[in-house]
Amino acid sequence: MTKFALRWRNFINLELWGRETNVPWAMIFPNDPLLLPRHPSQLYEAFLEGLVLFAILNIFIKKPRPMASVAGLFLIGYGVFRFIVEYVREPEVENFFGIITRGQALCLPMIIGGAFIMAWAYSRKSAVIK
Repeated sequence: MTKFALRWRNFINLELWGRETNVPWAMIFPNDPLLLPRHPSQLYEAFLEGLVLFAILNIFIKKPRPMASVAGLFLIGYGVFRFIVEYVREPEVENFFGIITRGQALCLPMIIGGAFIMAWAYSRKSAVIK
């Protein structure tokens, strides 16, 4: 839920807005020098990385699971959601290989690390939390 609150703060402070768009819910941010309609990417992140990921983790922790699997699931979920939202965020100057943003490149180790943690957690038969 902290991610939800932080992204709302970004929205209120008019920070980290998205790319130019013509969707009906586009917003014009007053601190945008071009005053273009943009994706409210902060709200997308608040919803996905805050509410949706919180709900997924909340359901997951109520079932028997191996130790460290919650951390692995968090890393995968956060990385995937952030990777998706990066498509509509205002891109940073650096692109990696001309196809992904720096934010997306930083998400990849998170997703891979989370997958390794999940694989390791489920490969161990002993430490199950009920």
